Amino acid sequence: MMQAGAFYTGMELARRLEAAEAGLGAACAEAQQRLNPDTLATVLEVAGGFAIFVGVASPLTHALGLGMRGLVLAGEIDRLEEFYRARGAAATVDLCPLADASLIAWLGERGYRLTEFNNVLVRPLAGAEVALPPLPVRLAGAGEEHLWARTVGRGFLEKDDLTAEETDVGRAIWHIPGSRCYLALAGGREAAGGAMAVDGGLATLFADSTMLGFRGAGMQSALILERLRAAVAEGCDLATAATLPGSASQRNYERHGFRVAYTRATLVR
Repeated sequence: MMQAGAFYTGMELARRLEAAEAGLGAACAEAQQRLNPDTLATVLEVAGGFAIFVGVASPLTHALGLGMRGLVLAGEIDRLEEFYRARGAAATVDLCPLADASLIAWLGERGYRLTEFNNVLVRPLAGAEVALPPLPVRLAGAGEEHLWARTVGRGFLEKDDLTAEETDVGRAIWHIPGSRCYLALAGGREAAGGAMAVDGGLATLFADSTMLGFRGAGMQSALILERLRAAVAEGCDLATAATLPGSASQRNYERHGFRVAYTRATLVR
């Protein structure tokens, strides 16, 4: 078992992290399909991971966890590309640097271009003690689906008025089986939100969002601490999150003991 503050970025860890991320993406798509069948949200199991479609313009429409179980054949890439082509969407792949070399070769040969990096961070939790958050944070309760979805949506989109479609991602996250949705408060008002999912002792912290006017006040740090406390209480041995490199979010996670395990690349054809 990992000691608190220590980890080794090898294939075993990468497979665990990528499988959790892919499973979470698939569960979000399935939740969206239940909520709004008109989106035609669907999932294809391919190349050891999942190709996810939740609408042409949705940030959830991408492929995750590919190439983590060995050789990827040309036919699997054909299936992936046809899945997106049939739905009018670009083929977008989130690529782990430890994925099989055959996947990297196929993506290069077919002209995929790099569009983004995300750092995957981890923190071992075995024996960890987590401080109380400095600001009020609470688990969102029954009947607060729209409140939570609008809070995180307003933070991500940096505006107050959201369409129903713009809250769909938050509502889908809310309906993922076993997901926990948190709210951070400022002056009694909901100012930030975040979510957590637990899979086999791995706590994934995601959907962090702080509304304009409340940034720089410790909202995300409070959300991180509260979710870590919950993860430790549930017996998790590891926590993970993904952030843009060099971002304020990365700095906040590193302040609370997270370290970069590897950098995931997003490629699009």
